[in-house]
Amino acid sequence: MANVLPAGAGLEPLSGERHFRLLVDSVHDYAIYMLDPQGVVSSWNAGAQRFKGYTADEIIGQNFCRFYAEEDQRAGVPQRNLAVATAEGRFETEGWRVRKDGSRFWASVVIVPIRDDSGTQIGFGKVTRDITERKAAQDALRLSEERFRLLVQGVTDYAIFMLDTSGHVTNWNSGAQRMKGYSAADIVGQHFSRFYTEEDRATGLPARALRTAEREGRIEMEGWRLRKDGSRFWASVVIDAIHDDQGTLIGFGKVTRDITERREAQIALDEARQALFQAQKMEAVGQLTGGIAHDFNNLLQAIGGSLELLERRLAAGRTDVGKYVAATRASVDRAAALTQRLLAFSRRSPLKPERVAVNDLVTGMLELIQRSVGEAVQVDLALADAPWPTWADANQIENALLNLAINARDAMPEGGHLTIATGNVHLDQNSGAADANLKPGDYIRLTVTDTGVGMPPDVLARAFEPFFTTKPLGQGTGLGLSQLYGFARQSDGHIHIDSEVGRGTTVTLYLPRYNGAEEVKPTRSDEPESPDTPARGTVLVVEDEAIVRMLLVEALRERDYAVLEAEDGTAAAAIVASEERIDLLATDVGLPGINGRQLAEMGRAMRPGLKVLFLTGYAYNAAMDKEALGPNTQLLSKPIRIETFLTKVNAMIAGG
Repeated sequence: MANVLPAGAGLEPLSGERHFRLLVDSVHDYAIYMLDPQGVVSSWNAGAQRFKGYTADEIIGQNFCRFYAEEDQRAGVPQRNLAVATAEGRFETEGWRVRKDGSRFWASVVIVPIRDDSGTQIGFGKVTRDITERKAAQDALRLSEERFRLLVQGVTDYAIFMLDTSGHVTNWNSGAQRMKGYSAADIVGQHFSRFYTEEDRATGLPARALRTAEREGRIEMEGWRLRKDGSRFWASVVIDAIHDDQGTLIGFGKVTRDITERREAQIALDEARQALFQAQKMEAVGQLTGGIAHDFNNLLQAIGGSLELLERRLAAGRTDVGKYVAATRASVDRAAALTQRLLAFSRRSPLKPERVAVNDLVTGMLELIQRSVGEAVQVDLALADAPWPTWADANQIENALLNLAINARDAMPEGGHLTIATGNVHLDQNSGAADANLKPGDYIRLTVTDTGVGMPPDVLARAFEPFFTTKPLGQGTGLGLSQLYGFARQSDGHIHIDSEVGRGTTVTLYLPRYNGAEEVKPTRSDEPESPDTPARGTVLVVEDEAIVRMLLVEALRERDYAVLEAEDGTAAAAIVASEERIDLLATDVGLPGINGRQLAEMGRAMRPGLKVLFLTGYAYNAAMDKEALGPNTQLLSKPIRIETFLTKVNAMIAGG
């Protein structure tokens, strides 16, 4: 059995001095050594040997100044350091030091005087640490920060600055000074809300912006901002929340750019696009002139011929004139429908997407398309039985359809077939949705196919380019297909062309299916039901077209109404201001001088409760339909059947 010795048995007790020497010698990250009063090395630890390169035998007895760079030795730096340590009891510094091999390292140095028990200085204690890597990291960080500061200060197109957590400006770059007019001395310490307009400050926008940035990490917005001189500019603003390493909010970074010119350019571009869209519509209308003139001449011939035969039979005492009356009325109805379509198509109005039943739109455009392409082109429809509705601008679809029809006509100079088809289609990744940059889903497909000359590959590749046209100079803007492409993309749809020389062209428009609730629109009846008991009263008829005015007045008098009449708004205003009784004002909207709306406003002011029936010769305007026409006010669109007019008058007067 082994002998067990008591703890410490057989070991030589260590003195305090030996303990200290062992501790110092075991330190490898610090050079710890002694100097005599003249700076001669008198002790040397392992750490000093490790990063200075000298062994104890090589360096003990040598002056410590050899650790300093030559320039420091010539300047007397070692001696001054010892003098400071003696005078102040401690000296601490950083600087370059030299190893045995001549290489340099950046050192952290501490020198303290050492005294004996009597207070006599017997030398110095010196502790040195190699902090070259730390200094390199600090230098790199400082250089990076300096470069970043120079970068931020050098940016003049952006205002880049910091806010504290309450929104006060803490720094300011040259771009901010150039853009906003404040120097750093003017604005640092001020609240950033002074850059906002008075109306934005009143709504609390600056505070909301900071709260949003704090909550979401970032906010981006555009709006009017103020310069020092009070002028406004349109700004693009980004505010980022800034947190420290512990995640605590310490402020906000704010970047602002003056995009006033860009905004104005965008507005001008939008206006130019709208003008080009209108010009394209009007070009299409211009191309329709020949066909429309032909159509109207035929309608006038039918009306004139029917009236002539009607006159002859009445002069001969014959009363079998019903078919001529019916023919006249049918021709008038056709002319009215054609006029309404043309006016609705050509008027300039804001683009408004709505629920569109494509089959109804196509059938409604059929007569216009037939007149546009001429008799040499046969138009066929291949409409789906139950097509889905879409959400798009109906006026844009009409414009697209008519332009495609005209393009097809031009591609068939000797005549041919034009087929318009609709259908439902589901597109997914496998059926081409990705290639067309479409979201997978349901789409309504509108296809226009012609049997024309077709397009060669080089023309087909450029078909959607703005201003590209194959038509002779002065016979096309080159905007039709490019505008159609833009419309399709804006509507989250797509357009595709298949064409081959000698085999015709097929243009397919894909529009997304509308899945919203069915819209229930109030219907506008042209022939309202009349009360059982005919009403009586006085009607003021204001109409600048003498024949139209005569017909309306005579019809009213036949129904025993008292009638006042005026040929313009000025004459009517005098009647309204008189003592004459007026139960209903029936006025054309488009009067010379004082127009119908102004007349109605005057009438309501002088005669509270006055009933007004507007008559308009323009296309029934959707905006007018939704607009508040005023109390006791209704509207009829010309041409108006006399019976419809009388029924409306009777209903309004009888309404109390």
